[in-house]
Formats: sequence, C-alpha cells, structure tokens
Amino acid sequence: MERSGKIAWIYLDARTEGEYELKIVEKEALVQEVVADAKSLASDISSTGHVSVYGIHFDFNKANVKPESEPALKEIAKLLEQNPKLNLYVVGHTDSVGEIAYNMKLSSERAEAVVKALVSKYVVAQNRLHPYGVGPLAPVSSNDTDKGRALNRRVELVKE
Repeated sequence: MERSGKIAWIYLDARTEGEYELKIVEKEALVQEVVADAKSLASDISSTGHVSVYGIHFDFNKANVKPESEPALKEIAKLLEQNPKLNLYVVGHTDSVGEIAYNMKLSSERAEAVVKALVSKYVVAQNRLHPYGVGPLAPVSSNDTDKGRALNRRVELVKE
C-alpha cells in the first residue's frame, strides 16, 4: 500500500491457532544533505570562480541563520583561514515565488546574515566578505517544481 509518499508492505502469517507473525516494511526516499568541506569549496572556487553552499538554512521568509547551518559556516571559515588572500562575495538567492522586490530584499538580508555570522562567530575579517542579494535572478534549476525551487534557494560564494 502507498500512503503519504511512502510504500509499505504488510506480511501476515497465521501460523497456528492463536499465533500470528506480522511484518511491516516501509520504503521512503533517502534524505541526505551533503555539506561541502573547505577543500571542495576551494576547488570549485578555483575552477569556476564560485560555489553554491546548500547547507545554510533560514526559516521561511526570514533572514536569521538557523543553528543547523553551523557545519557549513565552519567550512567556509576554514576555507578563508586556509586561503588568507581570498575575499568573497556572499550572494543570497531565492526561488521565484512571491514578488521580485521582496525576494531581492530577502536575499540581500540573508547574505548579510551569513556575513554577520562568519564575522561574529568565526572571527572572519569583515573586509573579506561582501554580501549581495540577487533574489530569483540567477536560477540553477526550474522554479516549476519543489526540487527546482529548493536548488534555487541557496547561498553562493563568489571569488572577488
């Protein structure tokens, strides 16, 4: 049977009078989030000039960096520590849901929040980070699907 996006198999075996065996197996999609390490961030920046960081999270319609963003922020701080001459634009992106003016403002506020977190918590020099928001203007996927919109909501690091 299928329910709530999961597939379940139910096995019932009537063994003897009053004795039953019941097995239930549920299958659902694997949810995995990979947070890039400083080495892979550096590699992408070196080869393309930018890298998307999907491990930075915000509440819906808010610009506060959520605590579960810490592993990604640590790796960005490590990247900057290992590359003392590297300066970055921290670019906030949104999907295309909502008004463009609102998304431009939100993406800018989110980029500023990431910079603030890196400066205050990870002691990165303020002059090495420059926040910008581009809202929905640089999608990496279609905004027609949930998956595409999720990919478009991101923070990118761009070599200055």
